[in-house]
Amino acid sequence: MIQNKIQTNKIRLNKYLAHLGVASRRAVDELITLGKISLNGKVVTQLGTKVIPDKDEIVVGNRKIKNTLEKLVYIILNKPKGVVSTSKDTFGNTTVLDLVKSSTRLYPVGRLDQDSHGLILLTNDGDLTLKLTHPRFHIYKIYLVTILGFVPDSKVSLLRNGVLLDDGKTAPAKVTIVRQGPRQTVLEITLWEGRKRQIRRMCAELHLHLTDLQRIAIGPLTLGDLKIGKWRNLLDSEISALKKIKQVKNVKRG
Repeated sequence: MIQNKIQTNKIRLNKYLAHLGVASRRAVDELITLGKISLNGKVVTQLGTKVIPDKDEIVVGNRKIKNTLEKLVYIILNKPKGVVSTSKDTFGNTTVLDLVKSSTRLYPVGRLDQDSHGLILLTNDGDLTLKLTHPRFHIYKIYLVTILGFVPDSKVSLLRNGVLLDDGKTAPAKVTIVRQGPRQTVLEITLWEGRKRQIRRMCAELHLHLTDLQRIAIGPLTLGDLKIGKWRNLLDSEISALKKIKQVKNVKRG
């Protein structure tokens, strides 16, 4: 239905470019504000501008956009340590895109720092990227966190209730003790917000020595038994679960 509508009617520029996999709607609006998008030779200045697919000429930056809808692609990757979760890296590091063979231009959804490993979603679906990464949608992410030594209940409670960082107190998190002993503690931590290196910073603030960080789930997607460094296309059932997220205007914390 959406594809037919895009092909026959006018559609908002941000929505159209998101469907083409150029960027999320929010990112497109930011590019419009910066004067980086032109339509039929004229710089776009209005955020609500509409376009006619397969007819209007759109240029983003210096790149002319091919006005045909690409098939939406969804790939799950088990990112190894040492790999950066960006499309390009100016320092020559291996990126998540270097590990995946795809003829479609893909983008990583969110970030997982270089020293961590686990689930990364790669897609050209700009709408979904926005829903999974914008704080207002509260999409949860689950991590397995290994900490050196025994973690007392008082610090587990602080992780659950919020830790005061330099950019404010963290939101409440779900924390489950997976294993606990004198030499090592393994926690499962579920976050509904996504600050940069959040779990590492929370642990550092509580003087907990984090030795391993693995993301095992993003919303309905789970890592399962996918081996480190391997990837696969999502199953139809997983894509259906993601489509449900795309259809809602605001995902409330449950």
